[in-house]
Amino acid sequence: MIERQALTVTQVNLYVKQLISRDDILSNVLVKGELSNFKAHSSGHMYMSLKDDTGVIRAVMFRSAAARLDFKPANGMKVLARGRVGVYERDGQYQLYIEHMEQDGIGDLYAAFEKLKNKLDKEGLFSPGAKKPLPKYPKTIGVITAPTGAAIRDILNILSRRFAYSDVLLYPALVQGENSAASIVEAINYFDKTGTADVLIVGRGGGSIEDLWSFNEESVARAIYNCRIPIVSAVGHEVDFTISDFVADLRAPTPSAAAELVVPSQTELREKFNNVYLRLYTCAVRIIEKKRLELKVPAESRVLKNPASAIDNSRIYLDSLSRSFENSCQRLLSEKKHTLRELASKLEALSPLDMLGRGFSVTRSGDGMVISSVENVSEGDRISVMLRDGSLGAVVKSVEETQFRSQNKSER
Repeated sequence: MIERQALTVTQVNLYVKQLISRDDILSNVLVKGELSNFKAHSSGHMYMSLKDDTGVIRAVMFRSAAARLDFKPANGMKVLARGRVGVYERDGQYQLYIEHMEQDGIGDLYAAFEKLKNKLDKEGLFSPGAKKPLPKYPKTIGVITAPTGAAIRDILNILSRRFAYSDVLLYPALVQGENSAASIVEAINYFDKTGTADVLIVGRGGGSIEDLWSFNEESVARAIYNCRIPIVSAVGHEVDFTISDFVADLRAPTPSAAAELVVPSQTELREKFNNVYLRLYTCAVRIIEKKRLELKVPAESRVLKNPASAIDNSRIYLDSLSRSFENSCQRLLSEKKHTLRELASKLEALSPLDMLGRGFSVTRSGDGMVISSVENVSEGDRISVMLRDGSLGAVVKSVEETQFRSQNKSER
């Protein structure tokens, strides 16, 4: 066995970097590809990927080079990028350091996006006159998103903190990949047919244009437009735009922002209530004080056998009314606080994530549809079981009907 001196990871990365830097072709290369995962950092640097049908390469364009661009890069654009290939030693990954970039047409996804956008715009699906107003105080909020993503956690957290009087119904849906558009349409149609929500939030967290493409499908856009319930589109980050954003009744830059838009602030409502209470209380005190002063003025037009006694009796009566008014206001405020605590407890008990945490699960077929009956599966089918913190893949070994279900079938 030949003994060799072991190299550190850093030494290996540095050696590879030196090899690549000495290559004449890689030191000044022109690369053609489509922009993906583009991000413009606050520092002025731009980070992205260049891809074609079968490959992807990471790329970076530093601020000095980015400042010379005569166009605004965006996901889906086809570009010609000139620069050098180098190794980022810390991660041991090679990437393209772009020095110059120009447009080379529009990417396929971007072109499809613009084509559908123009088509639906001409049909009037984006018309301001078609937008439905959101209810001020929704009793039930429907949420269509993945049940285990960060989006649902953010939405539930903000809704419970901002307005604890609303119930929340989650319809678990696929928001990425194959069959995701059909899953979103199924969820929208469910709420539209049942009318079980006053407003809907439809969306997911951020991602590349490919990740968000479900919300650029025509079927999803038409389901949103035809739904009788107001819909807030909350897809990706603030810089992301999808067809769903244009056709929805309101566009939110993020799922968290959607939660803030669909409900009022209970803190602000309490402040308004307290201000109204104080104005009423102050007004009542002024009226009572005015009546007291009027009783102190000699009433020349009145004929009283015992004026002092009448005035004393009136003062006692006014004091009684003042105390009664103060007690009523305090009792009303106490009742409202008690109601608020009960509604907050009710919202927490109905949390979908809490249900999953207690052992409940959602079972889906191989094509992503929710399984609600044994008639929907057969032996050997592949299924997925969604739990609180992940999902399980499984194969159906047997299908058994309960006695209760068999009796119902025979009666039919």
